[in-house]
Amino acid sequence: MTKNKKMIENPIGFDWLKRNDRPAKPREIGMTEIRAAYYSNFGYHYFKDILETSGNYVDSIKYAGGSFTFMNPEKIRQINDLAHQYGVLVSTGGFMEYVLTQGKDAVKKYIQEVKELGFDIIEISTGFISIPTDDWLRVIEEVQKAGLKAKPEVGIQFGAGGDSTTSELQAEGIQDIEYAVNQAKRFLDAGAYIIMMESEGVTENANPWRVEVPAKFINELGLKNVMFEAADPQVFKWYIKNYGPEVNLFVDHSQLVQLEGMRQGIWGTNDIWGRIVTYK
Repeated sequence: MTKNKKMIENPIGFDWLKRNDRPAKPREIGMTEIRAAYYSNFGYHYFKDILETSGNYVDSIKYAGGSFTFMNPEKIRQINDLAHQYGVLVSTGGFMEYVLTQGKDAVKKYIQEVKELGFDIIEISTGFISIPTDDWLRVIEEVQKAGLKAKPEVGIQFGAGGDSTTSELQAEGIQDIEYAVNQAKRFLDAGAYIIMMESEGVTENANPWRVEVPAKFINELGLKNVMFEAADPQVFKWYIKNYGPEVNLFVDHSQLVQLEGMRQGIWGTNDIWGRIVTYK
């Protein structure tokens, strides 16, 4: 959050109603990241509406698909500054994997430019490329040297991202879970902010879901150290149902209110009605 600025908090109505405990921001558990521009446009005024109504429950926003690279830089700065006013961190999304194909100088220039635009987090994905783990660690170091938070995205499905079809992903095959978890451990040991777990091959384009994968990540890394991609109501409901309201989730901005209703235990479908509770 921008220094010397007081975070805006929205008062809530019906505060006499019992609901699940939700820690105040900045949170380490129960975090919600929302997708900004990608599947739909996402401008300053639209984002301001989200923050004025539900800003208490947004911990970070993520520009997907490199969308910020072809927008007006001044408008991006305005959106990012607005996010900071509400205590919301701003992530680049996984665009780094495109930049990596253009060499070291491009990576360093990219890191500096996104910092100047007011980003806080650089996500480091490798869904479409192969990079040695030691090189991945070098990128994390470069990000942290710039004073930004490194957020590696780890998964078991090669070719993940970019709306790949199920048949395309099946042709690529999957990676070993133990290897992915051990990579994530090394990233956290190197100071990574949090691990993003890719959904493809786990709860997306997977039949049946590979439910043992998130369990392995949580057991080995700890709940607070992982954020799960869950941009489908059935998926984030499953995470809340199985791991409680304190699980960290990435969803589309259109799903924020639905997700928060489940976290607070005040609403939901029949299979979770009255079942999501905290004891504090």
